[in-house]
Amino acid sequence: MRLDIDGIGLEAASWGAAPAAAATLVLLHEGLGCVALWRDFPERLAAATGCGVFAWSRQGYGQSDPCPLPRPMDYMQREAAQMLPRVLDAAGVGRCVLIGHSDGASIAAAYAAAGDPRVRGLVLMAPHYFVEAVCLDSIAAAKVAYETGELRRRLARYHADVDSAFRGWNDAWLDPRFRSEFDLTGLLARIAVPVLQVQGSDDPYGTVAQTAAMERARPDLVQTLLVPARHAPHLEAAAATLHGIAAMVGRLAL
Repeated sequence: MRLDIDGIGLEAASWGAAPAAAATLVLLHEGLGCVALWRDFPERLAAATGCGVFAWSRQGYGQSDPCPLPRPMDYMQREAAQMLPRVLDAAGVGRCVLIGHSDGASIAAAYAAAGDPRVRGLVLMAPHYFVEAVCLDSIAAAKVAYETGELRRRLARYHADVDSAFRGWNDAWLDPRFRSEFDLTGLLARIAVPVLQVQGSDDPYGTVAQTAAMERARPDLVQTLLVPARHAPHLEAAAATLHGIAAMVGRLAL
């Protein structure tokens, strides 16, 4: 499947029920992700919930059209405000739950704060709401691995323009301006739908300080699931993550 958003071609895929038949679980990938890197998670998610599942590769990732670089410091907020609603429209998505991983979780949270009535819930896996030093240390290590190790070769199997995909993410996060310009904590109190946070206990890109920020902002709406994983709970602790998501979706009575 391919979407055209104002002349920008985006790779997309869907699993399970169509939007007219059931609610849609919308997957927003991480900073180096794409459709293919969700692996078998979408199919398992559709089977566990009875919902449709939709995913796409953001511009610059996977087989989507390239993205001009450098990315602006607020690229995630711009994705939420400018591209995500158009993608939902183009895919025919109605009532939905946004399921974001890492950068995708940040985009999902920012979008939910704007109050689209289609969004009935959020699942935020390894979310980033602000910049932590541990995250920057790991992103700096990823740069070394990309330039001197095997990371570039591995990622090139999934991204048509691997340098654009990596540099767009890595250069933005490591820019000295990013620490002060990326902060979503002021938006979290505006979220008005149930939230499930899934955090890996050994995540090198973020700590429970991230999930605590949402717990302070929306204690009435948030549930946090800590699982034995690093940065990809949906792959590294798949059974617990799927169970948590399925239970939340069931409570929403979509």
